[in-house]
Amino acid sequence: MGATERGRDGTAPGLGRGTLLLMSVATGLSVAGNYFAQPLLDVIGRDLGLSASTAALVVTVAQTGYGLGLLLLVPLGDLVDRRRLAVGLCAATAVFLTVTASAPNGTLLLVGTALTGLASVAAQVVVPYAATLAAPAERGRTVGTVMTGLLLGILLARTAAGLLADLGGWRTVYWVNAVLMLLMAVALRLRLPVLPTPRGGRGYPALIGSTLRMFADEPVLRWRAALGALTFAPFSVLWTALVFLLSGPSYGWSEAAIGLLGLVGAAGSLAASTAGRLADRGLVQHVSGIGALLLLGSWGLLALAGGGGPWALAALLAGVIILDLAVQGVHISNQNLVYAVRPEARNRLNSAYMTSYFVGGAIGSALTSAVWGAAGWGGVCALGAALSAAGAVVWSAERLHHRRRSVPAAVPVVVPTPAAERAAGQEAGRGAEARPGSR
Repeated sequence: MGATERGRDGTAPGLGRGTLLLMSVATGLSVAGNYFAQPLLDVIGRDLGLSASTAALVVTVAQTGYGLGLLLLVPLGDLVDRRRLAVGLCAATAVFLTVTASAPNGTLLLVGTALTGLASVAAQVVVPYAATLAAPAERGRTVGTVMTGLLLGILLARTAAGLLADLGGWRTVYWVNAVLMLLMAVALRLRLPVLPTPRGGRGYPALIGSTLRMFADEPVLRWRAALGALTFAPFSVLWTALVFLLSGPSYGWSEAAIGLLGLVGAAGSLAASTAGRLADRGLVQHVSGIGALLLLGSWGLLALAGGGGPWALAALLAGVIILDLAVQGVHISNQNLVYAVRPEARNRLNSAYMTSYFVGGAIGSALTSAVWGAAGWGGVCALGAALSAAGAVVWSAERLHHRRRSVPAAVPVVVPTPAAERAAGQEAGRGAEARPGSR
């Protein structure tokens, strides 16, 4: 089906099913390179002679680079040809992945990882691209579908990394992804519908300034950016610490086995599409609230997983599924609310929101590195629960704030004095005398 047809499955005008699938795959492959290292931290550290804390910085550097890309590159979608921007970023990601794949030491590994994270924001150019092409009544569903691809990329990156590392070493997965990203750049160039290039004479410095000012101008963005950061931070806490737990004495898993856990987390990606459909039905706030509470509750199960054994493993698997369901439900709800604020500035809104989101992730992974060394798995679970509780508080505060603003101001009740009553009676009497036929 062509890129400009309407699919029988309800895909929006200008966004056929094949193009929607391509965009979903593109977002997943773009962000995957930022997460390959998570199940491989131990083997990368041994190969390059890095300590556990230094190896863990690979995750933090990737998320920091991604955050900078969100702030500095994604807003360009409101200034230049969006198709060209998406294609160029995919090609740049392929180049930087080769730097990581060939890194002879920790320094070049971190440089390649940071540059890959910077360019991989192609995913966040594609998501608002899809939202712009979608019909308003189906925007939540369309965004949810594309985000499913992105979230699967995040989670299945761990599985692919573990399997390919067993086959050809940790560098193999980066070489493979570099080739796939180059092919994706070509496919996007051929398939993406052309959108009008934004006009208005805005220069790049003004564009970045207007992106930052949106935090001051848009209350919905402020609330949802805070909630997003406090949602993705626990996600990063879990997936950064899991490799240390599962490769340690309690479990003793191989890299491939650790990577397979991504398949369990991938089950939670189904929440993205469901959350988008519920948003189209006006239930976005319900999804946010339920997701925030499930996120907090998941840490109770995860806390039981530290000792190893069948029951601990069962608690771990259940906790991972619930946490991923919760994170993705809240995230899709946030994006649907933010995209609706100012349709003509979706790239800048997405930049502002996603910068906050991944800053939260970077902080979560950085805190995990310190907490793991000091307090182990128990401390990590306490950290994740505290961040999740803060997110639930933000959601509750937002709801209370909007309820107070939606209550109409009370109309003052004036109780007349006796003198005022007599004056009103006299005025009524004079009016009756003046009317014809009053006598």
